[in-house]
Amino acid sequence: MKGFEYLEKEIRQWQDAGTYRSLTELESDQGARVVINGKEVIQLSSNNYLGLTTHPRVKQAALEAIERFGAGTGSVRTIAGTFSMHEDFERELAEFKHTEAALVFQSGFTANVGILATILSDQDVVISDELNHASIIDGIRLTKAGRRIYKHTDMEDLEAALKETQDARTRLIVTDGVFSMDGDVAPLPEIVELAEKYHALVMVDDAHASGVMGRNGRGTVDHFDLNGRVHIQVGTLSKAVGVLGGYVAGPAVLRDYLIHRARPFLFSTSHPPAVTEACRAAIQVLKEEPELIDKLWSNTRMFKEGLAKLGFNTGKSDTPITPVIVGQDALAMKFSDALLEEGVYAQGIAFPTVKRNQARVRTIVTAAHSREDLEYALEAFGRAGQRLGIL
Repeated sequence: MKGFEYLEKEIRQWQDAGTYRSLTELESDQGARVVINGKEVIQLSSNNYLGLTTHPRVKQAALEAIERFGAGTGSVRTIAGTFSMHEDFERELAEFKHTEAALVFQSGFTANVGILATILSDQDVVISDELNHASIIDGIRLTKAGRRIYKHTDMEDLEAALKETQDARTRLIVTDGVFSMDGDVAPLPEIVELAEKYHALVMVDDAHASGVMGRNGRGTVDHFDLNGRVHIQVGTLSKAVGVLGGYVAGPAVLRDYLIHRARPFLFSTSHPPAVTEACRAAIQVLKEEPELIDKLWSNTRMFKEGLAKLGFNTGKSDTPITPVIVGQDALAMKFSDALLEEGVYAQGIAFPTVKRNQARVRTIVTAAHSREDLEYALEAFGRAGQRLGIL
């Protein structure tokens, strides 16, 4: 069809640069090993940190919910789509997060967009870390609030931003808890201290910390013992929790306001029963099976140490997200392809997802991986790295 020639031209440019990627089809469940193109390979690109996508309790809860309540809800939450299970789950989430209330959105992306686009006006200023997730960036774009981007985890620049914006009605500092591309952790204690000094609010996106950090996976706020001092916590139900969705946890007034004004919440059908009940079961697993998080961190330490011994550049990661930084965009994609040939699926990440000359293969180990899985993966990294001249 004519009219899309400009899109074809841009795609050809990506192909010529070696950064074009087709979607990868999985032919199995999302486990430590997956089947791609009929071949079983070790999965190192999934956010399934604890293996909960296939946990028996989570699967059974989904099946029972479908049998009892059907496949869908048939409405948005504010009309006829709020089931008792939705309210029960949100109360359990709030208790888990040590907050007054919680509200579930269709995804972590819509949670961030919904909050930022809803609670800020032209009287306010949002102050955001430069490496925050795309959903935060897009949420800020939808506000009429002033904005100030501070250098990544730079507390002097954050304080300067707070000093510059003292005439605003509200200043909202927004940061990822764990940064998704580098795996480093935000300096939350310092951020909170500055916020309290300058009377600002704090919002933390714990997408990659939910189920990973803090007691029973409660996130970075709990990890740093900051419960009650962070105003807004965003989390995901799609990563370590293993199912689907995002949530905001905070004061009851925030929940009530978002129900009435957040457009992603107002205009999206509520989660189907299977999703809601599976999420409830997953939170119960977090509370009752902490050994899964222990296994995750044990595997993380082993894999990081192995990559370091091989000589790879893994940046400044402090979490199960471990980038293997190679620099050139095309080289990262070749490295990913070479690893797949060796039996390891680890996707290449290039500009604009990361800065130019910071392309990498991003790895995420999980609690589901065995020591044998990780030892094989390390051997594959060594062979592929040698073959491409990265080591």
